[in-house]
Amino acid sequence: MHIKAKIKEFNESENFWVGIVRDFLFMATVVAIFSLASYLALGRAAPMVAVESGSMIPNIQIGDIVFVESINRTEIITYSTGKETDYASFGDYGDVILYRKFGKEGSTPIIHRARYYVEAGYPMWPGGPMAPHAGYITKGDNNALSDQQGSISKNQPVKKEWVIGIARFFRIPLMGYISLIPRKIL
Repeated sequence: MHIKAKIKEFNESENFWVGIVRDFLFMATVVAIFSLASYLALGRAAPMVAVESGSMIPNIQIGDIVFVESINRTEIITYSTGKETDYASFGDYGDVILYRKFGKEGSTPIIHRARYYVEAGYPMWPGGPMAPHAGYITKGDNNALSDQQGSISKNQPVKKEWVIGIARFFRIPLMGYISLIPRKIL
């Protein structure tokens, strides 16, 4: 039997198990195409994250899905630069970044707005301590203090190498609960 005939037989089979294999192959193909397309467009095979906290309310809500572009593909525009150039994302000036807390692998990433960039040895905020290294001062849109003034990144600007990516395009409301609910229960 030729390969074309075998493929036709496989596609037209009424067998339950052949149908399961066919459905699995279809889903695997869809996932592979989505991963490839997102990697080409955003530089990440898994370009979406679910938002777990209310620190970015009102611009990003708990349970939203946010698309993230790889940091290797773009430059971060801070709130202060965005205000000067009239660049905004997610309802305010500057970029919303996703970063690893203190650069630790495996920790839950933080998604906050990059407020401004400080060089090592300069005050992190007026009257504040000197920055131990260069990096971004970050803050959730719903937080009173910057991450560096609070406990999230206490006295540590976010180094460029800690940044995973930049939130892009738009948010998908509530869809993140699909991944958040099982994690909170277990």
